[in-house]
Amino acid sequence: MQSRQMGALILMPDFTRLALVASPSERAQDAYESLLKSRNWVSLDQAEAAVVIGGDGFMLQTLHHMLDIDHVVPAFGLNLGTVGFLMNKYRSSRGIEERLAKATQISVSPLRMTAITNSDEEHSVCAINEVSILRETRQTAKLEVSVNGKVRMPELACDGVLVATPAGSTAYNLSANGPILPLSSNMLALTPISPFRPRRWRGAILPDTYEIVFKALESVKRPVLVVADQKEVRDVREVRVKAWPEHRLTLMFDRGQSLEDRIFAEQFMV
Repeated sequence: MQSRQMGALILMPDFTRLALVASPSERAQDAYESLLKSRNWVSLDQAEAAVVIGGDGFMLQTLHHMLDIDHVVPAFGLNLGTVGFLMNKYRSSRGIEERLAKATQISVSPLRMTAITNSDEEHSVCAINEVSILRETRQTAKLEVSVNGKVRMPELACDGVLVATPAGSTAYNLSANGPILPLSSNMLALTPISPFRPRRWRGAILPDTYEIVFKALESVKRPVLVVADQKEVRDVREVRVKAWPEHRLTLMFDRGQSLEDRIFAEQFMV
């Protein structure tokens, strides 16, 4: 079986050991019970691929869990959530093996975020969509922004700023008027959130080989927090962000409905 990934022809494997996981929502659990009877499933740590039932949030949670247990396998999502940008349409329990055999695989790289708090604690986590630095109180955040060791912005006054991957560029980044990035671009979006000074700065597009460092100015008076997907760290004084290509993740989509197709289509939606 052949498929096309990021412009290169690859051989699609025949998956025999499949894991089935579902969000705790009632709809997802009903679908889980139906699919559970359709074949023999294995645990996630023994699987060659995973069928994930739920929404985008649960898919991100599952991908993070794979990284935590150091067993990353292709994930095929079935949408029973809200948006389902990372998912496929849910259909009956029949034909899941055939859908997997014909699916397109898309590879995405997460971000590595390291945060240092005012109390000198260090937290290092990954983000698949984006890393967001946000003000904690009513006072505007003031941030110094450096790229590859060079200060590019001595003081950015804003509600926050985020770094988005191509996979996450259509999420929070797009809502903050950031650019949509093709999956094959190897770029990151650096997007301000309600910038006050400089007022007209609209962000930057950077190669994903660059490291971006944010330093919170007046971090006690103007406390900031950082959110990496679903992980939050408060009272930070410094945040480092860089792509993490050593931990690439694979999403599977029905033919003609891939994440790359959806990201491209988003650019023409009005």
